[in-house]
Amino acid sequence: MSVDAKIEFPVIEFRSLDLERGTNGWYRLCKKVREACEIFGCFEVVYDTISTKVREEMFRLMKELVEVPVERKQKNTSPLPYHGWVGPCAQVSLLYEGFGLGDVSYYDSVKNFA
Repeated sequence: MSVDAKIEFPVIEFRSLDLERGTNGWYRLCKKVREACEIFGCFEVVYDTISTKVREEMFRLMKELVEVPVERKQKNTSPLPYHGWVGPCAQVSLLYEGFGLGDVSYYDSVKNFA
């Protein structure tokens, strides 16, 4: 017996008007994001002002990051829970891998990791 299950994730549209902190649109958007994360653990973002070229480059670079050897990823540590590298484990999921870099807006922080 087979089961055909289709998993659908929430799709949230990010509009420039809703991205201004403190506005009613901002609070509605925050609520949608929070609910999607609480219920589904993820969501799809629609933000048309990001070009296709930038999106493709981002996904290419994300793939490159995923393919970094585990030994190198394990060097990305943090004293904060769920920061740094979190590898597949039975407590979370053998399919899960989390990766966080702190202070990515600072070139030196990224450079030090690389």
